[in-house]
Amino acid sequence: MCKNDTSRHGSLLDELEATLACGNVQRRLKILQRVTDLFVAGSRRYSDAEIAVFDDVLTRIAAEIETEARARLSRSMAALPDAPPRLIRRLAFDDAIVVAAPVLVSSPQLSDADLIENASTKSQDHLYAIAKRLKLSEAVTDVLIVRGDRRVVRRAVRNDGARFSLAGYRQMVKCARDDSKLAFTIGRRSDIPRQCFLKLLETASASVREKLEAINPKAARAIRDTVADVASAMQREAREASRSHAGAVRNARHRFQAHELSEAHVHAPARSQQFEKTAVALSMLGPFPIDLVERALIDKGAEMVLILVRAAGCSWTTAKATLMMHAAGRGLSQQNLEAAFTAFQRLSSATARRVVKFYERRNKRAVDAGPACATAPASAALDVEPSLRRSQSCGSASR
Repeated sequence: MCKNDTSRHGSLLDELEATLACGNVQRRLKILQRVTDLFVAGSRRYSDAEIAVFDDVLTRIAAEIETEARARLSRSMAALPDAPPRLIRRLAFDDAIVVAAPVLVSSPQLSDADLIENASTKSQDHLYAIAKRLKLSEAVTDVLIVRGDRRVVRRAVRNDGARFSLAGYRQMVKCARDDSKLAFTIGRRSDIPRQCFLKLLETASASVREKLEAINPKAARAIRDTVADVASAMQREAREASRSHAGAVRNARHRFQAHELSEAHVHAPARSQQFEKTAVALSMLGPFPIDLVERALIDKGAEMVLILVRAAGCSWTTAKATLMMHAAGRGLSQQNLEAAFTAFQRLSSATARRVVKFYERRNKRAVDAGPACATAPASAALDVEPSLRRSQSCGSASR
C-alpha cells in the first residue's frame, strides 16, 4: 500500500475513534461508510496487520449502529475473500436475519465450525440462509437436516453444491414420507446412495415415481423394478403379520384340497371388498404367486388384473368385480369398463397363461441373478399381447 493510502487509512481510523468517543450517530455512520469504502476498494492490498485494525474498529462500531446500517455493512463485506474475520462472524450471528443472511449465504470467511455453531443455535431463517451457500459439507448439512424445518431441508436438498452423509440421507428419506415435494427432490440427486433410493421409493407416491421416470427415462426401468422388489418385500412382511391373511389362506387351502375352490370364491370377496380373501383365492385358483396377485390388485392399471382373471378361467363378471375393488382406487367410468371388457374379450385364456408364465420365468431369473441384476418390469410381459396396451386407460381415471 502506498504512502498516501497509509496516511488516509490512519487518518480515517483516528477520526472514527474520536467519533466513537463523542457518540455522534450521524457522524459515526458517515465515517463508517468511508472506512467501509476504503476497505472494499483496497482489501486485496492490505496486510494481515492492517486488516486486523479494520476488523477491530468495524467490529466495535457494528455493535453500536442500527439494524439497517449493519445490514448495509453486511452486504458490503459478504463476498470479499479478505473481509475482516471477526466482523464477518459477528454479522453472521446477528439476531436480525437481514444482517446475518448476506454473510451466511456468501462469505468465504466463515468456516465449517462457524456454520455448524450458527446452525446449532440460531433461527430457522439463519439455517435457511446457510442452506443457500454455494458449497456445504456433510458436517454442516447434518446439522441443517436435524434442526431445520421443512423449508430448510428442501432448500438444502435443492443445493447442488451440498454434500450429505449417509446418516443425513437416511434422515431426509424419513422426512420425505409425508412430503412428496421433498421426496421428488431427493430422488433427483445423482449422489443419493442406492440403499436410500430404495427406501425412498418404498414410501414414495405413484406421482413421485412417475415424475422421477419422466426426468430420467433411462432410469425408468430400474425405478419400476426397484418399486416391484420393494413392494414384494413389504407385501411379505404385511402378510406374515396379518391374521386375516392367515385365515384366508387356511380357508382357501381347505377348499382347494377338497376340490371346492371355484370362481365364486374370487367373485364373492371381490364384490365384498375383501382384499385378502380375493388375493388368496385368485392366487390358488390360478395358481399364481401371491406377490403378483396382490400387486395387480393394488395397481391402478387394469392389464394384469384382466390377465390373471382370464388365466384363472374366470368370467368377465369376476374380472369386473375385481377391477372395481377399492384397493387400487381406480374409480372406473363406464367408458373405462367398456374398454376393459373389449380387451378381456380379445384375450384368450391360453395367451393369458402364457403371459403369466413369462412373468414367472423372468422373475425367477432375476432372483437367481441376485439383486444387482436389472430386470424388465412386470408390465413388459404384456407386450406378448399388444392389443391389451389399449386398455391401459382403464386405470387412468381418478377416484
